[in-house]
Amino acid sequence: MTLVILVQASLAHADASINEEEWMQYKTRFLDRGGRIIDNGNHGISHSEGQGYGLLLAYLADNRSDFELIWHFTRTELLLRDDGLAAWKWDPEARPHVTDINSATDGDMLIAYALALAGASWNNKEYVAAATRIAKAILQEAVVKHAGRTILLPGANGFSARDREDGPIINPSYWIFEAFPVMNALAPSDAWELLTTDGLYFMKSLQFGPAKLPAEWVSLRTAPRPAPGFERIFGYNSVRIPLYLARSGVAEASMLGRLRQSLASDDQPMATVDLTTGKRLQPLTDKGYMIILSLLDCLTDGTKVPETLQQFQPNLYFPATLQLLALSFLREEHAACL
Repeated sequence: MTLVILVQASLAHADASINEEEWMQYKTRFLDRGGRIIDNGNHGISHSEGQGYGLLLAYLADNRSDFELIWHFTRTELLLRDDGLAAWKWDPEARPHVTDINSATDGDMLIAYALALAGASWNNKEYVAAATRIAKAILQEAVVKHAGRTILLPGANGFSARDREDGPIINPSYWIFEAFPVMNALAPSDAWELLTTDGLYFMKSLQFGPAKLPAEWVSLRTAPRPAPGFERIFGYNSVRIPLYLARSGVAEASMLGRLRQSLASDDQPMATVDLTTGKRLQPLTDKGYMIILSLLDCLTDGTKVPETLQQFQPNLYFPATLQLLALSFLREEHAACL
């Protein structure tokens, strides 16, 4: 059954949905010769999230050699922990390069998800076996019960009720809904379906301040609230929330529409947001951010995505990654939007 589910998931991406030119631009800017994805908006560091995204995009571009290159760096430089998860931060200027051994659950899940899809599509049992080990480790170290809900801790250490007085802490942008069925195929547990159900509950209920947007870091000790010790903002990472919901197909149109209205309007441009005051902070004008608004418009009212947002001209790692994920999804599932 596991193999069948993985093959079905991989068949959903059977044809390359990122074209050769787009992948060449992406890898020229962000992939070094050793397989490291460079976050050029964050002092040139690398992290498990970036490696996971790199693997997923290489798979969606059907580029097996680059996939293996990225995987080689990931397994030799980041998969150093005893529990099977990846260290999240790698700094080229530091010695040793790993400067924070803690895990980041979104990075771990992206790595496992991409390995599983590639392993099933390309008949590579080693990829599937590696994905299975990571999925089991996520289940063991980062999936917990709290107040009747199944939640995803952002990392193995530092976020649980044992670790913090205001714990557990969650980061809503770490819920990669499309990956949960694949994780369940790798490491069967009812927890994965519960993560979908309870994750949707949080996405609906986390509406803070005048903007009614989720905080990046949320304390669940009592009623959900922006976690003390973190900025009370809707930040860059949170932009992924509607993209993940759309790509997974688990959200109702009403939820996507509400998020769209909260993200921007004619007189309120898309930006990071101070959740206390509702003030717009840093404008999010890169195509990789703007295409998410356009994607939501198409899914909720049929408005086509402007051609300018379909043109890929990468500048910064994070929005470039989001743009390719959005374009890939639209080509696979909603070609009428283009």
